[in-house]
Amino acid sequence: MRLFALFAGSAIGTLAIAPLALANDAPSPAATADTSVDAQSGRAGDGHSFPSTEIVVSAPYARDRQTVASAVTVLQGDDLQLQQRSTIGETLARQPGVSSTFFGPNASRPILRGLDAERVRVLTDGIGSFDVSNTSVDHAVATNALLADRIEILRGPAALLYGSGAIGGVVNMRDLRIPREVPEAGPHVDAMAGVASAAEERNIAASVNAPLGGGFVAHVDGSFFESGNYRTGGFVFSKDLRDEAAEEGGEVADEAQARGRLPNTAARTWDVAGGLGWIGQDGANFGFAVSHLENRYGIPNNLDLPHEDHDEAAEAGEEEGHGHESDITLNMRQNRVDVRGAVPLGGAFKELKLRGGWADYRHDEIEATGEIGTSFFNKSWEARAELVQAAQGGWQGASGVQYFSRNFSAVGEEAYIPANETRQIGLFTLQEFDLGVARLEGGARYEHANVKSDVIGRERSFDSVSVSLGGSVDLGGGFRFALSGARSERAPSAEEMFANGAHAATGAVEIGNPDFRKERQIGAEAVLRGRGDGWRVELAGFINRFDNYIFLNPTGEEQEDLPVFQYQQSDARFYGFEVEGAVTLAQMGDTRIEATGLVDYTRADVLNGGGAVPRIPPLRLIGGLQAGGGAVGGRVEVEHATAQRRIASFETETPGWTMVNASISWKPFGADSQTTLMLQANNIFDVEARRHTSFLKDVAPLFGRDFRLSARFSF
Repeated sequence: MRLFALFAGSAIGTLAIAPLALANDAPSPAATADTSVDAQSGRAGDGHSFPSTEIVVSAPYARDRQTVASAVTVLQGDDLQLQQRSTIGETLARQPGVSSTFFGPNASRPILRGLDAERVRVLTDGIGSFDVSNTSVDHAVATNALLADRIEILRGPAALLYGSGAIGGVVNMRDLRIPREVPEAGPHVDAMAGVASAAEERNIAASVNAPLGGGFVAHVDGSFFESGNYRTGGFVFSKDLRDEAAEEGGEVADEAQARGRLPNTAARTWDVAGGLGWIGQDGANFGFAVSHLENRYGIPNNLDLPHEDHDEAAEAGEEEGHGHESDITLNMRQNRVDVRGAVPLGGAFKELKLRGGWADYRHDEIEATGEIGTSFFNKSWEARAELVQAAQGGWQGASGVQYFSRNFSAVGEEAYIPANETRQIGLFTLQEFDLGVARLEGGARYEHANVKSDVIGRERSFDSVSVSLGGSVDLGGGFRFALSGARSERAPSAEEMFANGAHAATGAVEIGNPDFRKERQIGAEAVLRGRGDGWRVELAGFINRFDNYIFLNPTGEEQEDLPVFQYQQSDARFYGFEVEGAVTLAQMGDTRIEATGLVDYTRADVLNGGGAVPRIPPLRLIGGLQAGGGAVGGRVEVEHATAQRRIASFETETPGWTMVNASISWKPFGADSQTTLMLQANNIFDVEARRHTSFLKDVAPLFGRDFRLSARFSF
């Protein structure tokens, strides 16, 4: 039990730091696929839309990234291909200020500046993912990163458009399922395929947009992903667990020296979708898409090394009950319908934009015997309407209304969250004022939320008000300074209030508090952007003060041999910085050689003597040399995560690590082509690396040496 308790104390903690992908003012050297795009029209020569990385599309109207008052990350083109993984968390884990939950390779959700779960909204084209990934870290996000053509990370005033759940930021994945334009030269095809060695991955995805005449465009897409058990770098179990096992000796000590592939981490995912859109000549457009997703994946459930008590129980034929020694497989299915439209208006208003979605979600947690232990059900729908103002004398903005409904239930022996319903309605506005040398922006949101569970007879209602103000000023010499501040409120979620019981997949007891108060945050961010001939740099610093901050904390107690984690509420302070930049060392024809760097850091404290907030990533540094702009490009980099020794009670420290990564890309049809072949070698020296933000950091390291070959086609 001492060994299991040691793991449990840290199991709910890691930092993911992988290859750098600069998504800054100019496309990164890998992102040369977008260099032929006009930054104003966002249109490539073949009639297929590829907005510039300098244009932010996750708003009712396109915005210039240079003037946005808070840090924004844009990932697309070859840059996205370099980072693309099967989960949205691992795809984004290399971006400034971003980490991920990494509950094994198949369930990973992004963490922004130490904030995750209910504080980060993961969207598909502006609408929620309609899953239960916020319920527990072992639940995958129901999005397919392989089909994304652009991903944006937003903070500040624009994030208020998407709900109080965006208190930490928004991750918006844009796909092509509802056509946005009529292809000019017949059907347009986007496809990608890849293989990778560490998890024996193979994947393929393709989408087709075909003009039907009269402004109608048909869409169809599909993807398939399959992987085996992934191979780790170094030891499977952490040094703390190995030392504990060595004291016990015997078979346990031998088991603790395990290396190689991690059992029960294979996955098979496929999805298919069809859509129809109509694009008018005057800007009017309407469309819909219907999709089906299936994802069956294992999660690392050998949360504990073998020990005498468990061996004796197995010999006696006793059933462990909670399954924390058994392999558990999740079988996820989702049917989804999406709609989008825009109606051009006159006078003071440019257009009315409509967006909606509905999904029926289910996943079963299947035990090693093949029996379903627990099933989770979620039916959700979300709708939003945005009234976009016509630009008048430097004034532009949009206002709207959003409604969200969620019916959640769980059935089975470990349905630790009772059936519940959530209803939210929000009113929001975003306004911008261009004063010439300076630009101001502000956002506001009112939201009413009702959360109830008839099973336990509890119902709570909350009214939240959030406001944000910011501005940027041109300093000259290629520099622009931005400053923003926000006061945000968030209602506690059903999971945070009503959870009460054992969860087999995480091997823990999770307990909520139905009397939680609203979470409040006051924060500020400063950003300095600079660019010139052969150089670019961006520095961002932030501080957030939370009242009634809600977090899942290990208590050090046990129930029925399982560690207890309890949602707690306390004041907290987060602060940190991100720095990234590049300088051109040489120019040889179309190819430029650049040195790049990235540093990011987040610190979070529970105030009033509470110590550190659990699962906060440490300081990260990445430096590299890269070549881009021509038909052949490449990158070599070193990434380093420092040790995390600022830990919460019952957490364990996480050692630092250093990886070396490299890639080479080739555009066989020229530098302006959208077709790219790419070969990557990640973690070349096969180092052992653990992410402090991961609940499984002591038993599930990051990938070992991994060779990846991918091809992306667009024609």
